[in-house]
Amino acid sequence: MAWIDSLFNRMVEVGASDLHMTSTLQPMFRLHGDMIPVEGCPEISTKQMQQVLMEITPDKNQKEFELCCDTDFAYAIPGLARFRVNLFTDSRGPGAVFRVIPEEILTAEQLELPKAVTDFCYLSKGLVLVTGPTGSGKSTTLAAMIDHINKNRADHIITIEDPIEFVHPSHKCLINQREVGGHTESFKRALRAALREDPDIVLVGEMRDLETIEIAIETAETGHLVFGTLHTTTAASTVDRIIDQFPADRQAQIRTMLSSSLKGVVAQTLCKKKSKGRVAALEILVVNSAVASQIRDGKTHQIPSTMQMGVKLGMCTLNDSLEKLVASDEVSAEEAYIKAVDKEGFKTKLKHLGVELNLGASQKVEEASAGALPQAAPASGLAMGHNPEPQAPLPSAPQAEEQAPSSGPPAGIGDPFERFKKRRNQ
Repeated sequence: MAWIDSLFNRMVEVGASDLHMTSTLQPMFRLHGDMIPVEGCPEISTKQMQQVLMEITPDKNQKEFELCCDTDFAYAIPGLARFRVNLFTDSRGPGAVFRVIPEEILTAEQLELPKAVTDFCYLSKGLVLVTGPTGSGKSTTLAAMIDHINKNRADHIITIEDPIEFVHPSHKCLINQREVGGHTESFKRALRAALREDPDIVLVGEMRDLETIEIAIETAETGHLVFGTLHTTTAASTVDRIIDQFPADRQAQIRTMLSSSLKGVVAQTLCKKKSKGRVAALEILVVNSAVASQIRDGKTHQIPSTMQMGVKLGMCTLNDSLEKLVASDEVSAEEAYIKAVDKEGFKTKLKHLGVELNLGASQKVEEASAGALPQAAPASGLAMGHNPEPQAPLPSAPQAEEQAPSSGPPAGIGDPFERFKKRRNQ
């Protein structure tokens, strides 16, 4: 068992979403949206951090880390969970962020996804985007939608991810999950290949570049249902982001293609609940003829107004979703205000609710609640007391001295600036 497995067990035990490891600092959990130091775990030196992280890093990713100073992979503990891993180098040395991916996929019913969102699962073709900032739960929502399709349709699903997060067993559907770097070279290459693999539904884990976006739109146009993600905060900005990726001389053509292929956008953000945990506020755009016309004519600024009039179709703006969470007393007005994009519009909604906004008081409440968080007993292997070093086998003294010089970066990492200069001069 790797030394860091004790932290993963503790992470799942307390319900944290992320584990942050930074050289020379104490590890920290993200718990209900807040950064909390891991009780009983000491600061980890640069040399120790290198050894602890490399213990669980596959050889291929070790080489990529040495070359590029960052890498992504998935790490699994059977019976506990899978973890999405990003290793990086910063001014302190090696570090990592681990995101827990539960073994059990939450269903659409458990997430209380609106009917408009589950209706997207029954489309025969088109592009559906789930968007939001990093850590907003996009992967969880998409996994629930794929799970819903898997249980209610008899189709062929191909997922392209980096790395594979939720593992889907085949129920009614045949599911092939491909990982970028392990099973394919890139998103765009896998997406092109998918067209020859007889899919009904394609999930693109991240639409990172122009070519991937273009192929995704073409795939949706040729009679396939495509799900994808973008790091945008609202439905209208999602449309603008896609169009702005293309050169000016092609934007008119892309607007026309997008107006016919885009079927819906779910933009979400996570809010801290008053009690415990977090809840998603969803902005939902269902593309009807009016929205398609606005996309085609370059009038995306009118989309929010159309959404307000499309409530019967299941459309909902972010402000409306946040207002419902405040009205149901799930989320404080201050937390909802912080997450709102149109803050002036949200202030107006709070006035209609008769709710007073007091950001200063909210800060004091959050500080008090953070200080009152229940502390679980340190997990096995974390209460180190007299021995602050990780309990994984560290290199012997001569070996450690040889591998990690007294000055400069730790062994296996190298000076990234020197390496980049060499590569540039070649």
